[in-house]
Amino acid sequence: MDPKRNIARNYELAMTTDLFGWTIVERRWGRIGAKGQGCCSSFADRTEAIRLVDAVRRRRASARKRLGVEYTPVRL
Repeated sequence: MDPKRNIARNYELAMTTDLFGWTIVERRWGRIGAKGQGCCSSFADRTEAIRLVDAVRRRRASARKRLGVEYTPVRL
């Protein structure tokens, strides 16, 4: 968050397993306080899901360079 630039963003990334054994990767993003956007991807192979999660985390890690503000990782 950068109040001087009015930047308050949120990004959520979650990986779960559904009732049929598929791995679901859910991503949600947007400005804090707004409805935001999101998407879900399902994978029969868990390693493919992990590959997507790793790619997203690498992209988020470069936010400081790209946006000027970094994301704070939170593990629940």
